[in-house]
Amino acid sequence: MAQASVTNPTTASILAAAKTSLANALGVHVKVVTVAGKVHSTLVANIGKVSGSETFISGKESFTITVTSTYAYLSGSATGLTKIMGLTTAEQKKIGTASMTMKKGSTGFTTFHSNMTTGAFSQLLPPVQGTTLLSKRDKATNGYQLTWSTKATSSSPKTTRLMIFSSGKTTLPLTVTDTNSSSHSQTTYSKWGEAVKVSIPSSTISYAKVFSTT
Repeated sequence: MAQASVTNPTTASILAAAKTSLANALGVHVKVVTVAGKVHSTLVANIGKVSGSETFISGKESFTITVTSTYAYLSGSATGLTKIMGLTTAEQKKIGTASMTMKKGSTGFTTFHSNMTTGAFSQLLPPVQGTTLLSKRDKATNGYQLTWSTKATSSSPKTTRLMIFSSGKTTLPLTVTDTNSSSHSQTTYSKWGEAVKVSIPSSTISYAKVFSTT
């Protein structure tokens, strides 16, 4: 059996070990499945050191974001770009079936790149205060189980979260389950350490042209 990275598991020691493991992680594959009433949605992402991608699908609404070290790209269905990403109908029509490009240094690039590369790993962990280590290990993985709740806001109900961490040589997230009064979501992390490669869209249109008023 592999030696565990946490000798005497506590909430604090597990989160500390996870922080160290995440700081050294090169990449991961993420899948999020959410059920809200009768609506099912799926998000699949590949997060790497300098590049990454994610695709969201929910009925007719979909979008794909791809980032490299120099550009970010956004494409999607008409409703995906307008209802989810907030573009106007006129802006969406300019993009059409192409991908909008955003250069390094722009606000769009910075936002997407920080969310889809390994720098985002630091946002995965809960605070020590308010988080509880369950006494029982996860049956399927023998992983540590941590649970906590987020308070209700004007836009979202109170949510209970259960995160399972691996208990081997590295301490890394394996799954997260979110449950509230309106939805249930399951996030699965796999292929930790993978070297992420992304496909560059062949048909593109610049951010400046999409938002041009002429």
